[in-house]
Amino acid sequence: QLQACGGGLVQAGGSLRLSCAASGRTFGTYVMGWFRQAPGKERDFVAAINWSGGSTKYADSVKGRFTISRDNAKNTLYLQMNSLKPEDTAVYYCASKRYADGYISIVSSEYFYWGQGTQVTVSS
Repeated sequence: QLQACGGGLVQAGGSLRLSCAASGRTFGTYVMGWFRQAPGKERDFVAAINWSGGSTKYADSVKGRFTISRDNAKNTLYLQMNSLKPEDTAVYYCASKRYADGYISIVSSEYFYWGQGTQVTVSS
């Protein structure tokens, strides 16, 4: 089970830190990621990280502004979001792959476990 939190309302240029706590399964060996979905749009890839945290991928739209990290001892995934823009407004979901294949995918269908989502709203 994954539970995301940390969303909220922030002004453009502000920062938020999302957390995703895992329970019921040790997620430390699996690729994990963040996706987001704005109203009326598809769920888009944001960032993903391998099991050790040594390798990451980011969507072009968030590169240089967002940082994904994980603390396997705490079974927690993070997304630090800086320099937020109104177009970052969306529900953010954390996800984990089902198998420890080590491949950092940007495709949502390749992730099996999903959190419930946390709303991020950036005002202009």
